[in-house]
Amino acid sequence: MAHYSILDLVPITAGSDAACALERSQKLAMAAEDWGYNRYWVAEHHNMPGIASSATAVVIAHLAAATKTIRVGSGGIMLPNHAPLIIAEQFGTLATLHPDRIDLGIGRAPGTDGLTMQALRKNMSVDVENFPQDVLELQRYLGHKQPDQRVCATPGEGTEVPIWILGSSMYGAQLAAMLGLPFAFASHFAPTYLMSAIQAYREQFQPSETLKTPYVMLGMNLCAADSDEEAHFLRSSSLQSFVNLRRGTPGPMPAPIDDFEASLPIPERQMIQAIGQCSAVGDLATVQSQLEAFLEQTGADELMLVSSIFDPAKRLKSYELGAIAMQNIAAGSGYGERAHGAYA
Repeated sequence: MAHYSILDLVPITAGSDAACALERSQKLAMAAEDWGYNRYWVAEHHNMPGIASSATAVVIAHLAAATKTIRVGSGGIMLPNHAPLIIAEQFGTLATLHPDRIDLGIGRAPGTDGLTMQALRKNMSVDVENFPQDVLELQRYLGHKQPDQRVCATPGEGTEVPIWILGSSMYGAQLAAMLGLPFAFASHFAPTYLMSAIQAYREQFQPSETLKTPYVMLGMNLCAADSDEEAHFLRSSSLQSFVNLRRGTPGPMPAPIDDFEASLPIPERQMIQAIGQCSAVGDLATVQSQLEAFLEQTGADELMLVSSIFDPAKRLKSYELGAIAMQNIAAGSGYGERAHGAYA
């Protein structure tokens, strides 16, 4: 079967605050564990008043402490913002506290605007082109100590925290293939290179001690409700947030409104249609059909579902319906197990 997981931006909704967002995400993680979700990831973003997951490792600790079996991790840590040793220590500590449950998804984007990136990094000589070397350095810190190794991560050394390469272009696919690591593609907001990236990753994959065969996880928007009409209404919150971000006016997630897309000028309407290609929106039957079609098209080993919904009860309902849809698909399909351990 294709596994199903959650990507949570820990959204701060209009009229609420970060404390409320973190509490809601904890409740969602606990419910997701009961619904059979495989993993629960949070993402690093900065200077965004609608996202409460900037201190990503701290949020992961908050979620992992409230759950028992679901894998918890980053989707992702933006590695150029950090020294690899610091990330190895943070995630080594998480893995020590929660053995065999922590994932480390990493990307090379800043996760913010240029001014905030400068505030984060201070030294702007940091070059994103060093990303492959930083990944290798991170792997060394999380692996077993080598005879000539003088700098170690404590905790971290020997934890072998699973590392994933995240991407929205060919670069991440090719790097993941070269290093023999699992690949997560951000098709939920950047679907343009989806099929070509998957193909490149699978064709160029080099088996490693970490992973013997390619493993692909794909982001997909999910807005499931009791009816198609309600689902499209609820989805207007995430679309408003995306448009506001592109306009340079990010803020808390707004309440849903009727006919939001129709109110937009044509260029913005085309923009959200383009970024929303990988979406399942509707009632259970509709989203099940859309999820199944996406799996057939891509052959994904795992889907990472993103439900950005204003009402926390409606968000829970969306993820519950998503789990039911994926279980129904597994019961009626020929999807076989493709991996084991941390990637299954």
